[in-house]
Amino acid sequence: MPTKEVFTAPDYRRADGYVSSTKPLSYAGVVIEGMTFTFKDGARSLGEVALVPHKTPISLSGLTFFNTLFDENASNHLAIGAAYAFSLKGGTEMSQEELKAAGLNRSTAHVDFMIGSDKMDIDGITKDGQVVPIFRGGEWAI
Repeated sequence: MPTKEVFTAPDYRRADGYVSSTKPLSYAGVVIEGMTFTFKDGARSLGEVALVPHKTPISLSGLTFFNTLFDENASNHLAIGAAYAFSLKGGTEMSQEELKAAGLNRSTAHVDFMIGSDKMDIDGITKDGQVVPIFRGGEWAI
């Protein structure tokens, strides 16, 4: 299935903030709606940050499939749990201890939940503090 997703593994020691889900999540046979998370002093359970423009075919269908492999192609999303080792240069050759030392969250779980909408704006901040628009109105700005 074609996708427009760009994702990375956040440094669990540096991820802080507040987020709410925008779509229901089906997990272990239970549908969960309206989730909110607050990450303070390093989000030790955050494993993925993924950017997906709002106007993808799956999003435009208006359907929720209650299957993460489809639903994650409709929205920006985060994952609670393990970060993908291949997100880090040389990560697939590292031990679990080395991955953790590099800032990748280690867990036996990886659960995506959707946070995107057509109202979402995202900015990046460069090393020198410059703010760079990444998403405006749920779509790529760069």
